[in-house]
This record gives sequence, structure tokens and C-alpha cells, in this order.
Amino acid sequence: MEREDLPNLHALGFEDEELQRLGLWDLVTGHPADLAEMYVRRSKKKDTLSALREQVRRMCWHAGQEGKKIRHVWFEQKSASKAYVRREEFDKATAAIADAALSKTLYVFKTSRLSRRGMGQVGLLLDKFEERQARIYVVAENIDSTRSRMVLAILSEQAREQASDISEFTKIGIDGNKSDGRWTGGVTPFGLHSPQGTGKLCHNPREYPTARRIAAYLLDRKTPGWIANTLNSEGILTRHGKRWTGPGIVSLAHSVTWAGLVANREKMLDKNGKDVGKYHRGGTPLLDRAGNPISCGEGVITFAEHVKINAILAERAQKGTSIGDRTRGKREIVALLSGTLRCGLCNGPMANGGVNYRCYARQVEGESSCKGVSTDRKRVDAAVEVMWLNHVLNLSPESPTIHAIAKDWLAYSDPEKDARKAHVNAALESAVGREMKLEKEFFVFGRMDEEKYDRLREQVAAQIAELKAELAELSREADLSPLMDPQSLAELWQDAGIGGQRALLKAALRGITLTPPKFRGDRTPIFDRLEPHWRDDSVNPAEESAWDGWEERRA
Repeated sequence: MEREDLPNLHALGFEDEELQRLGLWDLVTGHPADLAEMYVRRSKKKDTLSALREQVRRMCWHAGQEGKKIRHVWFEQKSASKAYVRREEFDKATAAIADAALSKTLYVFKTSRLSRRGMGQVGLLLDKFEERQARIYVVAENIDSTRSRMVLAILSEQAREQASDISEFTKIGIDGNKSDGRWTGGVTPFGLHSPQGTGKLCHNPREYPTARRIAAYLLDRKTPGWIANTLNSEGILTRHGKRWTGPGIVSLAHSVTWAGLVANREKMLDKNGKDVGKYHRGGTPLLDRAGNPISCGEGVITFAEHVKINAILAERAQKGTSIGDRTRGKREIVALLSGTLRCGLCNGPMANGGVNYRCYARQVEGESSCKGVSTDRKRVDAAVEVMWLNHVLNLSPESPTIHAIAKDWLAYSDPEKDARKAHVNAALESAVGREMKLEKEFFVFGRMDEEKYDRLREQVAAQIAELKAELAELSREADLSPLMDPQSLAELWQDAGIGGQRALLKAALRGITLTPPKFRGDRTPIFDRLEPHWRDDSVNPAEESAWDGWEERRA
């Protein structure tokens, strides 16, 4: 058997011979005290892999000095400074120690590679590790969390301040470049590119003829669906080698930068007004002091053509529908199997078509993509309801699917509980950060007398204990008994509504394939044409991850 992290190590550029020298070739087993996890992170793709390989080499050397074997190398490209960014590989690395107890040491190269969110996050992590008698070792700064907890906390706070400074200077630089009419980076619209060092948009010789053709079709009042089908039937693909879609054409038409102008887009904020790292689509042209749009180079269309195309698309908008109505808000879910049902011809998703389900590729890419399968929505929904109830009743209480159903159902039926859990987590992180700052003021700087320190620390400790107790209560396991009784399960399904039923289905099903009819008017029972793919069957992790990713983007 080979190591699970071998693909990541090869992706970093390591040769098999060097991996054998570093002790990263063979599958490692043994007592947790003799094993360690290694976490490697880079913030941007432009960071060189050679630097990352050198970090791995130095951490492996130090592990050898301590007589420890690296069980797994966890690598990811993520920013550590933004609260909304979830670092999946980092969570897996810490879970391998704090939850699964597979090893007792986590190696990182520098404190900034561990976290840039300050004392609060690092303090909670250290608490979990201490409960497991585990530790974090920072190789470059020679810090062992079991002996230098306060030093690690102070350095993590410095890393947080550095992240804040970097973010501020980056924003100032981007705003300045926009005002000067420079392209600030990112994905350029189809038909344009920005040669390195120019800071301007110009025509891409390979894409511009097709892009201009799309613009001409739009000005000629051709529908986006018709344009996508025409290009697909001619074998013309997008920049990434994919087929064109109607929504993709619409997004291109709404793009201000497609007209060679600097875009002014609003950031998306959560309910507390915090940045979530995304921007609203579309945007408006950024204006100079005289009120004129600022150009950042050549465009596929002129600003006048951009205005005309958007006016044509707006004419087709139908209030209260998905056709161009941007004022309708979030639509209520009405179809049980949208995104779960797959076309038996192209294996792609099927979407709600009103009274039936239709192949999504046929709907947005045209007949040249897939002939398409469609069926009556009511009869498929009824059949899937029976299939789901029968399947769940035949599962054992220990089945992972049962626990997934309970978890997803509780998250849907009680969203306030999930929101409260996130709030308590944030409050706990803040409280731990305040506790460590108190210790810094008292033990490191000596700027606080002992009586004041004891009084404040007692108050913070009480807050931490209360928050931990509430978090434990919010994290209690769900009651699975309703899933074992036919009547209770049927009542749970009926009371859930469409949104709840979709959550219950997704927890048990990866997808359902609807095979095409054998001939026109085929009366094969619908049960015989449905092929369910249950999550508790043997699965392909890559396929499941890709399918879940599509569903999340669609939602």
C-alpha cells in the first residue's frame, strides 16, 4: 500500500528517490507518540514550490532528530488571515491529532503558516492538544507549544497584525491602479487578455473573433440559448475547453470589463457586515472625477454597445421568474430532485422544467450537447419518496448515512442552532484571546499588578467555561429513534416540506439516474427506470466530491 499523501508530495515536485531519503515513501504506522503530522501551506500560486520543498526537508530533518516519523503531509493553498476561509487540510491535520489520536505532534514551518488569526484561534487549538497530551512544533522559530505556549501566542498575534497591514496596503494599491486605468489582475473576460507587465487589456487573437461574433449576435437580438447552441454545434468551446451555456453568455454580456472598462463592484457581506471574500456580479463602470467611465484598455464591445446589449436583455425579463428578473430575491424551492436527478444520456444533472424534469445540458447548451431526457415531475417525486423511505428503514442504527441524515436534518430544521454554534465558537475564540493577552501583560511585560490580573482572569475564565459548556450542549448527538420507526419516519418526511425533504435526500443519496425511454410512448414503470446511487454503497470519493461541489454552486 502507498501513502495517502503521495500525490501531494509528487505535486510539490519531489522525486521518489528523495522521498525515500526523507522517510516519506513508506506507509508509516506505530504508537501515536512516535508519529507526527506535517502541515504545509502557501497563500498564492506564485509562491515557489522550491521554497515549499525546502520547508518540508527541514521539518523532516527535525523530525528525524526527535526520532519521529511523519505519518501524513497535509498541503493546501489557502489564506490563513481571513475568518471566512475554511482550511480543510489544516482541519484534517489537527483532527488526526485532537480527534482520531493518530499522532501526537504537528509540525509547521513558521507561526504565520499555522495561523494569522491571532491568539484566540491558536489558544483554542493548544487547549485541544493539551487534552490529548499533544503538541505543536514550529521549526523555523524553534518553538515547542508544551514549553513556550505564551511565545507561540505572541508570535501568532504578530502574524495577525502583519496580515492586517498586508490587506490594507493591498487594497490601497488596487484602488490606485483602478483610478489609473490599470487592470488589477484576475480572470479576463473571453476575447481579452492582459500581457504581463502592461497592466492593460487587449484583444486575445485566438478568442477575439468568437467573442466579437457573440457580441454581434447579442446586438442582433439573438437569445443567449440560441447563441450557445450555435457555438456548441460548430464545436467552438470556451477558454477552458467546455461547452457554452446560456447563463454563461448572459454573464459575459453583463461584464463591464468586456467593454474594456474598470469595474466597480460591491463586496458581499454577511449579516454582521463582515467581508465574505466575494463580490456581487455585474457591477457598474468606475467613473473619474468628470463622471466618465475609466478605460483599462481595449474591449470586445464599446460602452455604447454594452448599454444597448443590457437594454435588449432587460426587455426580455419577466417579473417573478428566473428570466432576467434580478429583483425577485431568492426563489423558493419547489422541485424535490433538482440537481439530484441525472440524465441517463449524458449523466449530467436534470433541472426543474415546470411540470417536468429536463436535462440541464439540453436546457442551457442546446440540442447539440444532449438530446435530453424529460419526465413528469410528480410521478418521479412519488417514486423517489417510496425508495428513500424503504432504504432508510433497512439501514442499521450504526450506518453513517443515518447519522448524516440526522445531522443534515437538524441543520435544516433548526438553522438558529447552527448559527448560535458559530456565534459561540467566535465568542470562545475571542475570550481565549483575551485570556492570553492578560497573561502577556502580566507575565511578559509586567504592566499589571497581581490583584487586578487575578480578578480579570477569573472573569475571563468564567466566560470561557460557560461558552465551552454551551458549545458542548449545542454539539450533542442527534436523536436517531424517529429514523428507525416507519410511522415516525413517514411523519418526519411529510412534515419536512420540499426544502427539508431535499436535505434528507441529499444525506442518503449521491444521485439518481433516469434512464431514457426505449421508444416514444414507452410505458416501462418509473421504478425500473430509476437507478439510485446511495451514499452507503461503495463510492468514488472524487466523483462524490465533484457532485457535491456542483450542487453547492447551484444552490
